[in-house]
Amino acid sequence: MKQSEVKGLSVAELQEELGKAKRSYADLKMAHTISPLDNPIQLRALRRTVARIATELTKREQ
Repeated sequence: MKQSEVKGLSVAELQEELGKAKRSYADLKMAHTISPLDNPIQLRALRRTVARIATELTKREQ
């Protein structure tokens, strides 16, 4: 998810997306631990998406 997409979401949508992204990251990380992923760059992309969403939520709290 790009930063421009994140900025267009409401706070409730951001919180929902954050939960989904964190769950997806945890699942992918577990799968990678068990057997290597075909594309391990997915982990980095998801981790950065979680960070983008969390950062936007923090900005909006202020």
